[in-house]
Amino acid sequence: MSLVNVRKVKLDVEESWHEGGPRQNEPLRVAVATAIVANPFAGKYEPNLLPFMAELRALGSDLAARLVVELGRGNVQAYGKGAIVGEDGELEHGAVWHEAGGWAMREALGDPKAIVPSAKTIGGVGTRLMVPLGHIQASYVRSHFGTCEVTVWDGPRRGEIAFALAMATGGRIHSRLGGLAASEIKGEDGLR
Repeated sequence: MSLVNVRKVKLDVEESWHEGGPRQNEPLRVAVATAIVANPFAGKYEPNLLPFMAELRALGSDLAARLVVELGRGNVQAYGKGAIVGEDGELEHGAVWHEAGGWAMREALGDPKAIVPSAKTIGGVGTRLMVPLGHIQASYVRSHFGTCEVTVWDGPRRGEIAFALAMATGGRIHSRLGGLAASEIKGEDGLR
């Protein structure tokens, strides 16, 4: 029997044209795919979470594929991931998403170098989580430090987890605070 039992999947897509400055020629598109999954360990301590993490790779692949279809693989410049664990779970139940979700996005995007930023929390139905975004090839690209929101109106319930992946077609609109520019990425170590 599978440890991954999905109740629902939600796909959010946001388009931003400006932040008070000049209207952009193309919008910044940010997409978030979220799955509400039964927590097989709700209310109890499980010493070995690795089988759950391994099974979540398939869910990660599904969510990443949905995002790539929505945004176009060649258009994705930033990514992030997050988990909201229902009240009967523990943070470690959300941490299984670090490897499963991160691996899935790297696989879908052709193995980018930068770490996938992440956030997780414990919360009830309708909890909002701000997920950090960063450039897919170099973590020091300041213009691509951003956030996106993960929320599902009826989840996660006490015995569920919301697992989310996010991708964006660029950095912040009107970014002008210096740092490493995306055009200057060397791509050697995921940092610069």
